[in-house]
Amino acid sequence: MRIVKRTSKYRLITGMERVNNRLTRWALRRGLAPKAFALLETTGRVSGLPRHTPVGNGLSGNTFWLVAAHGEQADYVRNLLREPRVRVKVNRIWRDGTAEALPADDVDARSRALPYRWDAWIGRRMATAPLTIRINLDN
Repeated sequence: MRIVKRTSKYRLITGMERVNNRLTRWALRRGLAPKAFALLETTGRVSGLPRHTPVGNGLSGNTFWLVAAHGEQADYVRNLLREPRVRVKVNRIWRDGTAEALPADDVDARSRALPYRWDAWIGRRMATAPLTIRINLDN
């Protein structure tokens, strides 16, 4: 695995996101969050434990699209690159799938195609190294 240096912009943005992510994760676990959000479960690459990350709801049929604003700087992306089997909780339902990073994908076009555009707009403004992730859902 290659080493990805975290930028100062990444540290600043993620510092601000920390509180929001805790509140959103709490609401998603209880089915109280807006439909614009989903909960991604990855396996910790060091601990092997489940890790939950709030993400924008990119469900489209049996595919879940995700634009990771910080790419491989983000721990959840590092986790799914190590272990691509993930789960996504959308609308109170957990679905299993396999994640795949798509570094050649046009992240701006992809984020504009996501169902909740205001969330994608915010993500584009905060992004440091955006990366498209496709999750092929089992059912």
